[in-house]
Amino acid sequence: IKVLGMKIEGVGEDFKGLKVESYKRMVEQVVRKYPHIEAVGTTLREVVSGLVNHWSAILWCEGKFYESRRYENLEIEDRVGGGDGFASGAIYGFLSGKGPQEAVEWGAAHGALAMSTRGDTSMVTREEVEHVVKGGSARIKR
Repeated sequence: IKVLGMKIEGVGEDFKGLKVESYKRMVEQVVRKYPHIEAVGTTLREVVSGLVNHWSAILWCEGKFYESRRYENLEIEDRVGGGDGFASGAIYGFLSGKGPQEAVEWGAAHGALAMSTRGDTSMVTREEVEHVVKGGSARIKR
């Protein structure tokens, strides 16, 4: 598996048994190649089945890694939009004055919620994302 042309060691085509350290090494390659970058984030989606994934994210910022909570057995309605949901949640975190740990949590939570709704936009509220960030379920409550 490659990201920006850089190989992620130890990740097979089946995306099972993802090792966070392999993703961190890939991010370190990105930072070395593009030293002007201030933050790099990526999601880790371990496929259990077409309807269930384990989901988490990492964020590198100012020389340090931050890891989100891991969403075990996340029920997927539509996996399209999970990465965009992560990015927009993390950006929201930074723009609203949250630190890197909170930003990666907001990103992972929003990505999880995006995949639990149909379509590539989540249409969830800030309060729903905040509920998940604080440890609540990523299952949409409607």
